[in-house]
Amino acid sequence: MDFAYTESELAFQQELRAWLEENLPEGWLEGKRVVPENEDQKAVFLRDWQRKLAEGGWAGISWPKEYGGRGATLMEEVIYEEEMARVKAPPVLNIIGTAMVGPTILQIGTDYQKERYIPKILNGEEIWCQGYSEPNAGSDLAAIQTRAVKKGDKWVINGQKIWTSYAHLADRCFLLARTENTGKKHEGITAFLVDMHQEGVETRTIRSINDRRDFNEMFFNDAIAYDEDIVGEVNQGWKTSLTLLSHERVGVARQTFRLQKQFEELVELAQLLKKNGRPLAADPLVRQNLAIFRAKTKALLFNYYRHLTNTIRAGRPGPEGSMDKLASSELGQEMLAYAMSLQGAAGTLWKEDAFVDQNWQQEYLRSFAYTIEGGTSEIQKNIVAERILGLPKDIKY
Repeated sequence: MDFAYTESELAFQQELRAWLEENLPEGWLEGKRVVPENEDQKAVFLRDWQRKLAEGGWAGISWPKEYGGRGATLMEEVIYEEEMARVKAPPVLNIIGTAMVGPTILQIGTDYQKERYIPKILNGEEIWCQGYSEPNAGSDLAAIQTRAVKKGDKWVINGQKIWTSYAHLADRCFLLARTENTGKKHEGITAFLVDMHQEGVETRTIRSINDRRDFNEMFFNDAIAYDEDIVGEVNQGWKTSLTLLSHERVGVARQTFRLQKQFEELVELAQLLKKNGRPLAADPLVRQNLAIFRAKTKALLFNYYRHLTNTIRAGRPGPEGSMDKLASSELGQEMLAYAMSLQGAAGTLWKEDAFVDQNWQQEYLRSFAYTIEGGTSEIQKNIVAERILGLPKDIKY
C-alpha cells in the first residue's frame, strides 16, 4: 500500500483546497460555522452551497464530464471526501440525488431521464429522496407492500414509506413499489421516479430525538407515474435498487474521515473542560481513553485504505465495505458517548444553555441512528460472517 499521492492527485488536492478557501462561507475556516437553525433558511443556505459547488465543478465529481462532472477517479473521490471532512464543509442537501440517484440514472437510465434529471440534480434545483423503507419493511427491504398498478398509460401507486430523509424538501422520489406478486419477495418490484408535488403524495415530518426534522413519513394515495419514469425494467426493481446502493461506497469514506476530525475535536474538548482547576486532558485515565480512541480511529482509517486498495485492484467494491460501515458507525457512537461523559451533568444541557458547543449533544442523540441507517449492524455482521469469513448463512427459526 502506497500512502503517497501521485503528482496529479496532489494537484487535484491543492486545486480543491484553494477553491474551498475562496468559496466557503465567510469565517468558516476560522471556526465560525454558522448554519441557520430555521428549517426554511437552512434549506436555502444549503441549496446555495450546492449551487456554488456545481458552478465550481465540485458537485458530482465522479460523473462523466459531458454531464457536468469531472470524471474523477476513485482516489480523487477519496481525496475530495477527506478534504471536505477536514474543513467540516456544509453538508450537501441533495446528497440522495448526487450520491445515489444521479449515478444510477447515469448507469442504467434512459436518455430522456439523463437529459431531464441530471442537470437539476447536480445544481440542487431539484431535491431527491429515496422511497425504500416501510413500517414493516426496513432491513427486510424486499418485504415492501407499496403497490403500483398499471391503468391505461399510467401507474397508480398506493402505500406508505417511512424514515425518508429530506422528503419534506424533495421534488422527486426514487421509489420502490411492488408491481407483481410472484410469491417471491425479490421479484415483482419496480423502481419509479415519482413527482412529489402531485396531489396523491402526502408528507409528514418526523421529529427526531435531537429535535431535527429530516426524517419523514410518505403516503401515496393514487399517486401517478408513467412508463418513462421507470428506471431499469418492470419487475426488475430489486436489481435496480442494488445498483443504487452500490453507489453509497464513498459514504463509508466520508464517515471514516469525519471520525478522524471528530477525534481531534474530542481532544480539544478534554483540554477545554476542567476539574479542580486542571484540564481533563491532564487526567491519566482520560489520556489513556483518548489514546485508545486514537488507536481505533487510525486502525479504522488504515483498514479502509486496505479495502480501498482491493477495490482499485478489482475494479469494483467488495463486501469489505460492510466491515468499514460496522466499525465506523459503532466507533462514532462510542466517541460521542465519551464526549457526553466528559461533560458530566453539563452534558444534559441543551442549545443556548449548553456549557460547550451544543453540536456534541446534537450529534450524540443523532448517533443512535448510525447503527441502523444504511443497513443495521446486525446485517453488516451477517455480511462479514458469510461473505468474508465464509461462515454458514444465518438460520431463522
